[in-house]
Amino acid sequence: MGFTLNRLLPTEPHARRRLNWRDWIFVVVAGISTIRSSIHMLAPDGGAMSIAGINVELAGGTNIIAIFAQWGASQLVLALIYWVVIVRYRALISLMWMIILAEQLLRIITGHLKPIATDVPPPGAYGTYILLAVSSLVRKHPARAAG
Repeated sequence: MGFTLNRLLPTEPHARRRLNWRDWIFVVVAGISTIRSSIHMLAPDGGAMSIAGINVELAGGTNIIAIFAQWGASQLVLALIYWVVIVRYRALISLMWMIILAEQLLRIITGHLKPIATDVPPPGAYGTYILLAVSSLVRKHPARAAG
């Protein structure tokens, strides 16, 4: 099946359809994104030290925490868009998978250009590669509208 713009931007994005297994994977991604963004915004260290292992007990540490919290706010906006798509615009889930794929590729490129110095890679380092694989596989098979 070749690429067509209609797969990403359907003519009826408001069409309600039942969730299939690919969509349920997207629901899981939306849930994880919501939790992850909330942790970055609400944790005292933004998850920088407690989860990512980045030393914030140095000059500029509060700036690192602030950047993590602001990053969490951006992630929360994207997670909210995921939920809007799940609840109201399910025909756009294929477009969301393309956005997730692009984000993961950019994260990998950015990570190579500006690596983070930690003793152990943070969970997101592994999650990026997992989500890259999942999004590249799932997005190729958009769900067909049901009923």
